[in-house]
Amino acid sequence: MENKYPFHLAIPVHDLEKCRDFYRDIIGCSEGRSSDHWVDFDLFGHQLVIHLSENGATSAKADANPVDGKQVPIPHFGVVLDMDTFTKFSEKLKKQNVTFIIEPYIRFKGLPGEQATMFFKDPSGNALEFKAFADRNQLFAT
Repeated sequence: MENKYPFHLAIPVHDLEKCRDFYRDIIGCSEGRSSDHWVDFDLFGHQLVIHLSENGATSAKADANPVDGKQVPIPHFGVVLDMDTFTKFSEKLKKQNVTFIIEPYIRFKGLPGEQATMFFKDPSGNALEFKAFADRNQLFAT
């Protein structure tokens, strides 16, 4: 499966500098254009923009849905990686003492759509999920 078109996602943050440091230094995104209200990042080839917002990231009440026996935060966003990149990235995050909502593990083991996944939040409370498939053709498996 070839990624032909990168996505663009703009998210609210309540502390531009803390989130800038997080996405640049913890996640490893390269920084693009910026102002005193927003910063562009290259998130694994996609354009992520953090925007300073007085209201912060999300509503006061966080929601979650059960998936494979875990409470998955909603909303969330992330990137589907290859398995090697996922493994290296999850080890990097562990070494940087990132607090996981859901620790890296294999979800739907032995079932269609089996995948490695992990969830954590940025300093403004935006939930992120990164995942990988041993067989990327399983991305939309039923």
